[in-house]
Amino acid sequence: MLMVGQMYTVLALLHPMATEFGTTPGQVTWTATAFGFAYAAGFLFAGPLCDRYGPRAVITVGLTAATASTAAVSAVSDLPTAVVLRSLQGLTAATFAPAALSYVVRHIAPRHRGTSLTCVTSGMLAAAVVVQVGAQAVAAGIGWRAVFWISAVLMALNLFPVRRVLRPTPRGGTDGGLLQAFAAMPRLLRQPRLGALCLSTVALMTAFVSLYTAVAIAGPPTVTGDATAILALRASALPALIAVPLLVPVLGRLPAPLRAALAFTLASFTVATGSFLGDHTAMLALALLLFVAAVAVAAPAVVETINANAPQARGAAVALYGCSMFIGASLGPQLAGALTGLGFDGILLVVAGVLLLGASLILPAMRHPTP
Repeated sequence: MLMVGQMYTVLALLHPMATEFGTTPGQVTWTATAFGFAYAAGFLFAGPLCDRYGPRAVITVGLTAATASTAAVSAVSDLPTAVVLRSLQGLTAATFAPAALSYVVRHIAPRHRGTSLTCVTSGMLAAAVVVQVGAQAVAAGIGWRAVFWISAVLMALNLFPVRRVLRPTPRGGTDGGLLQAFAAMPRLLRQPRLGALCLSTVALMTAFVSLYTAVAIAGPPTVTGDATAILALRASALPALIAVPLLVPVLGRLPAPLRAALAFTLASFTVATGSFLGDHTAMLALALLLFVAAVAVAAPAVVETINANAPQARGAAVALYGCSMFIGASLGPQLAGALTGLGFDGILLVVAGVLLLGASLILPAMRHPTP
């Protein structure tokens, strides 16, 4: 949650960073976009590295590098430098998520794998909520820079449990050399179903981050300018991220592609409904709760479907999924920023359309399931 959450820290810091840098919150969203694109690129390297060297080794090296880059962000003095250092932070932080997903696939028994994947992906999504809430609280108390150096300290502390708890991958368990691990990625992309699933992931995360960015920069009329109300709206989705992993035994009865398509559709419906709620903040919080629950169901279902289509190169497949995930997360702030003229309700309607597009991209996997 800590590593993935660095993508979302600045969404809660847009206004204080803009004030210090002498610019606008909309311009500061480039620090989120720069992180996200670098994070997506980092996935493309981290996945094959996991196939070759094992998840624990990749997580250890990545945590060390991310600690240094995160500490550096706390010292920036202008927006261009912040964008550059956030890119470096994204590149180093990208090692964790594909390694964590690869670890689950390699080391968790099949009967527990669905639950484990849901817990990992829910933790990644929860980062968008928890880290924003924490960042807003820390920035209000001791300033926005403290968010990054506190994060750096926590990353360093996580090195100890990583080395003690995670199991190393035997070298005999890796197939071929490093070049062969990287060569698997173009082969996977030539599979039409896998390409469509990656695009659906882009749509999912574009919608997810657009909505949370819209809360920060466009805001529902009843919460604009009210830090406490925005904090409560952000936190309202947390129960969904706790509940969804508990529902895995029930949700697992549905094939993963069908589960993903239904979750996309539910997410679209709740966002569209939210656009008509106007000043009813409590109802909007409920819609956000259902939206996040649907996203939390869709994300692991897409991972399962992608893994089913790439049994011989799971690290590379997870890397492509993660890359798609954070390309979408990078596009989200820019989409919300470009649509501010439509107002909060207008942004929600566009987000609903993006989710429907994502649902349609899953249909080929439903028509031709992989054994």
